[in-house]
Amino acid sequence: MWRARTLDDDQTMTAETAARRPPAPPSKRTLFRRRSAIPGFGLTMGVTLTVLSLIVLIPLSAVVLKAAQQSPAEFWAVATSQRSLAAYRLSFGAAFVAAVINGVFGVLTAWALVRYDFPGKTLVNALVDLPFALPTAVAGIALATLYAPTGWVGQFLTPLGIKAAYNPVGVTIALIFIGLPFVVRTIEPVLRDAAEDVEEAAASLGANRIDTILRIVLPALAPAWLTGFAMAFARGVGEYGSVIFIAGNMPYKSEIAPLLIIIQLEQFEYARAATIAVVMLTVSFTMLLVINAIQAWARRFD
Repeated sequence: MWRARTLDDDQTMTAETAARRPPAPPSKRTLFRRRSAIPGFGLTMGVTLTVLSLIVLIPLSAVVLKAAQQSPAEFWAVATSQRSLAAYRLSFGAAFVAAVINGVFGVLTAWALVRYDFPGKTLVNALVDLPFALPTAVAGIALATLYAPTGWVGQFLTPLGIKAAYNPVGVTIALIFIGLPFVVRTIEPVLRDAAEDVEEAAASLGANRIDTILRIVLPALAPAWLTGFAMAFARGVGEYGSVIFIAGNMPYKSEIAPLLIIIQLEQFEYARAATIAVVMLTVSFTMLLVINAIQAWARRFD
């Protein structure tokens, strides 16, 4: 039976037609908004690259170009001389040992500051940051005064046959002093965010304290520990002010690579100084790259 088409029929047909119609492709403006991680990505990235170029890339490129003024034979002779190799071994070796020691005691210090309340906690917390605020020359003089054979600490070590100043041991002590805050301040936020109920659950399931630390606490701290270790190591490799007063600065024995660079500059051997700087830059960057790769790999299992 025929009947007149009403308004409801027209609305139903319009809805069915719209349902069968394929969705319209998103506009370019919508795509750009979805791909942008933050507002103004192009501007912020341009500013970031400009600042990095002015502060990091251009100065480092200038050092490389200065070293490239020598012939390959001259570059290799300076980079692999016996005095340079001895300075490399001391700088990188002492920085690595100091970073490992700070890695151990930094975790203990951060654990005590985060998990316990004790008298003088505020003072201890401030003392951890003291190497950040203290001029490096002042730190070097203070350490040399303490650990010299006649110093407050050195006078007790000398009868034991331990010489803690004016040798590689003194260099390591200075690097431990300036590197500890990096490890503590890197691990401390992770410990604050770590849930204590996970440790309590492990204890309720029969895990002893050692198993809880090895299987729960330390794996959670591994990425932050590697970051603190890398920062302490990088700071130790390039440290100068706090080391020269306690090192003794004897060539082939207690002379660090930054001091050797300064000596070459004072002798107006700019290309030689740049050569040593390029070697240190290459080794440091390679080690930091490896540490960051290990850190990224460890985060995949979080």
